[in-house]
Order: sequence, then structure tokens, then C-alpha cells
Amino acid sequence: MTPRHPLAPGRAGTASAALALVLASAAAGSPVSAAGGEGGDVPQGTVVYRTTAQFTTAGRARDLLLHPDSKKLYVGSDDLPETAEVNESGLHVLEAADGTVRSTVSQAPGPTGTLGRRAVRQLVAPLPGDGAVFVYPLRGIGTAKDGDAAAAGAWVPGGPVTDAAAGPTPSTVLVAQGSVLSEVDIATATVRRSLTLEGGERFAYDRTRGTVWFTDPGNRRTHRVDVTTFQVTASIELPPVGDGFAGFTEVDPETGAVWVGRGSSVVVHDASGKRLGTVKGGGGADTPRAAGFDAGTHEAFVVWQDTGDTSQPGSDGDGVLTVHHTRDLTEAARPAVLPGNHAQSGSAAVAVQPGGATVFVSDPAAGRITRLERATSPRIVRGPEDRTVTAGAEVSLTAQAEGTPPPTVAWQVSTDAGRTWQAVPGATAATYTFRAAAADNGRRHRAEFVNDAGVSRTVPATLTVTAADTTTGGGGTPPTPGGTASPTGGSAGGSAGGSAGGASGATVGGTGGTAPAGGALASTGTAVAFLAAGALVLTTAGWVLVRRTRPRRTG
Repeated sequence: MTPRHPLAPGRAGTASAALALVLASAAAGSPVSAAGGEGGDVPQGTVVYRTTAQFTTAGRARDLLLHPDSKKLYVGSDDLPETAEVNESGLHVLEAADGTVRSTVSQAPGPTGTLGRRAVRQLVAPLPGDGAVFVYPLRGIGTAKDGDAAAAGAWVPGGPVTDAAAGPTPSTVLVAQGSVLSEVDIATATVRRSLTLEGGERFAYDRTRGTVWFTDPGNRRTHRVDVTTFQVTASIELPPVGDGFAGFTEVDPETGAVWVGRGSSVVVHDASGKRLGTVKGGGGADTPRAAGFDAGTHEAFVVWQDTGDTSQPGSDGDGVLTVHHTRDLTEAARPAVLPGNHAQSGSAAVAVQPGGATVFVSDPAAGRITRLERATSPRIVRGPEDRTVTAGAEVSLTAQAEGTPPPTVAWQVSTDAGRTWQAVPGATAATYTFRAAAADNGRRHRAEFVNDAGVSRTVPATLTVTAADTTTGGGGTPPTPGGTASPTGGSAGGSAGGSAGGASGATVGGTGGTAPAGGALASTGTAVAFLAAGALVLTTAGWVLVRRTRPRRTG
């Protein structure tokens, strides 16, 4: 059972074990492509809940409440039969981060007011600042906070309390005693008013709309009760699924929709009673036992327990946590397996941290509480682009991805057109920089992002490497005739020692230094000057020959 009030909890091992669990849960998924990505082991942006811790410090946990003010985790517990040397019954207060026990309130008044060790079966509501209102067997209504030596409490007249919720005023609670619904004073257990229905024993209170939904599984109906008048205003027929068993009745405080667990399904109606749909999950042998809601993410969290009866088809002894969008009931996260969580020793409970980052699920059979945290598989937001460079040039490839927790990156290279990939040693930053070689031509590069929710990879980028330019480069200035060649590489024809190396910047006609590769006419300034001088002599001689053979003009 879970607390039913606006402030009650909504949403909430080793890293390798958690990753193994996530990958196992995601095995049924198919990779998909996204902008800048070619997929991975799960679709990009897939939400999963991974086990990060398990607490075994609070006996057989029956209910959970994550206090909205103090942030402490309150646990209502029974004694574990296998721990004969110690009795764990009571109200345990834990650190939500690691399960450390802050205190245990084990004493509460009996029907005559005598203090005794009491189990806590249901957590009803948080007290302002810290503490909780709770139900203890058989008809006790108690209150206590962290550090109290004993709880205050009173006993409700009538039959055993079968369900409870925060009341319409801070000083009252609503209780079900079978088919009797009552508003009861917390301090004295005095019944202020009551209503007897046809049948049932579970209900949920929608404080925002002033409505109680009281479920009668035997007659397949849920009744809407107006809290102001304490009268039934509507009755809604439930579908014939899982007749005779009701796992829970819960109201989404944001939308007012009522969720009723029946058999192996959850039936959902809106605040007016209109059927919204049915939620399935957990396999054929799993039954829905608890639900919590988070208004921030508009999500519902349902705990399914295995029956624990291995003679039933589909029974594997494991439970599951499913997450659904409250607006359309579609899956909001991959189902998270809850190993060994079955219903033989009582129903599980769930508490959800506001915002949905952390979820707590109790396992009465194993005497443990599992802490699960939300993770989102990497989503590629930027991938590397194809590049064309000359040999020897520096290349930088960049990729980025989002995810929770933040993913790590490793670059990979393929030399066979993407058929196989190898990790690039040391390339574990968002930008991978290297100097291109001729052998890199045609190679493909990609970034692989990994976190606890999965693996995503970018679309590969192809690198084209061209040979370095060893010609003049086409940008040099040709020698100009008329200068004087210098044996030391000086001026040849005035400006003949200009740029004969083109774009390489090699100097022709300089001081005789060696020109850079890829654009020099000659290896030294002296050689260039000699050629320039020879060209000048040939040019001059040709001019003389032409002049001498030209016929002389006569008067």
C-alpha cells in the first residue's frame, strides 16, 4: 500500500551490475537512428530505471513514505520470521541516500492504552516538517517522528482497518473497515461520520476534487463518494478482468484519474468516470500491487509482483516496475526487473521522489528496499563530418551527446568501409585531433557514447587524404628579363628572384637557401640565378641576330 495524499511520495549494487540489468531489460528493443547518430544497443534517449542500492535495515517493509519536507524515508514494517533474535516491527526512519537507520519507533498504544511493540502496516500521510501518520494492527491510528521514544495513538471502534488516507482536514483521516468508510479524528480515533457501501475494502482520496473512489471488486464496481456530503454520487462498472482480486486503488492527484489494479491489469478512468484504458505489464503471472504518481513528469509508477506460485504459467518469481505517461497510458520507460519480488509475504509498496529521478520499492518477502535511479541512454546532438585534407594536415573531429548520467565517449576507426571497428587508443574526449597520413585515406571515424542506460554511436565520417602538392603551385612570379644574374643568388633580371615557389612561399633568387618542398624551381638560389643569366644572354643574342639580318632601308 502507498500513502494517499497530495504530499505523499510521488516518484522515485555496483555500476557493472546495474548496467547488466539495464542491458538485459533493454534486450527486446531495436536500435533506431537519430539526428547525427546511427543507433546503438537501445534507441537513443531511452529511459530506464537501474538498481543503485538495496537496503535490508528495516525488517519486512510493508509501506514507504518519502517525506516532502525532511526528505527522510519512512518505512512501516513487520517482523521478519527468519530473524528470531530481533524484532524489526515498527516505524523506521532511514536516510534516503544509503538506507542508514536514523531511528526506529517501535512502541505504540494498544486498545487499552498500554504501550507495546507494534507493526506498522500502512503510512497514511506526512506530518508537517517531519513525521508520519500511520495505521497499526488491528485498529490503531498512530503518529510519530524521527527520534520519538514511542508513538502516540488511538484505536478506532469497529472492525479492523483495511485502508486509510489523509482526511479532508489536517486533524482527520479517512479509514475503511471493510465496506464502511469513515472520517476519524487522528488524536482520539473518534468517528465523525461514516458511510456503509455495498462491498469492498480499498479506496483512494482525491483531495483536489473532494472525491473518494471506493472499490468493490466482488461486484466489479467503484463508487465515487462526495466528501462534503459523504454520499455516493456515481458508480462505475469495472471490466471483468481478474475477478475477485483488487491490487490497489489510487488517484492521480494531477488529473484526478483513478487507477484500479485488478488481476493482471490496471483499469484507468478519468475524474468523471470515463474509461481511459487498461495498462498491462509484468507478464501473465504478475499482478499490480502498488502505484505512485509524479506531477512533474506526468508519469505513473506501477509495481507488479509475481504470484510466487511456480505452478502457474509464466511465474518466474520476479516482479517488475513499469512507468507510464498519465495522459495516454503509454510506456514512459523500459520495465525494470525486480528480482525475487513476489506476493507470498505481502504486497510491495512504492515511493517516488518528486521529479522521478529516484524510486523506492519494497520487497516484503526478501526484507529489502530497492532504490532505483532514472537513466537516459545517450542521444547524439552532434556528429563528426566528412573531411578532405592533404597528407600532413591536422584533423579535428567533434561529437556530442546528452544522457543521464552524462555519457563517456570513445572514438573508433574502420579501415574496411565500416564492416569492423577498432577503438582509437587514448581518444576519449569530445574532440579527436590527429595528423592525417596518406594511409588514412578512406578511413571512417565515429564516436561511441556509453552510460548506464545504453550505447549510442554517431554516423561515421569519411576522411579523404590527398597527396601533398610538389609542383610550383601556380602562384609564383616569372623572371623578368633585363636584370643581372648574381652568382651568389642575388637579383636576376631585377625581380627574377621573386616568388618562384608559388603557394609554398619558396624564395627564388634569394641567398641560396633551400626552398621548401612542393614549389621550388631549383634547389639553390645560385642555380636559379645561373639559369636566369643564361636566358638573358640567349635573349640578347637573338635580338642581335634579328637586327643584323634585317635589310637596311635606303633613301
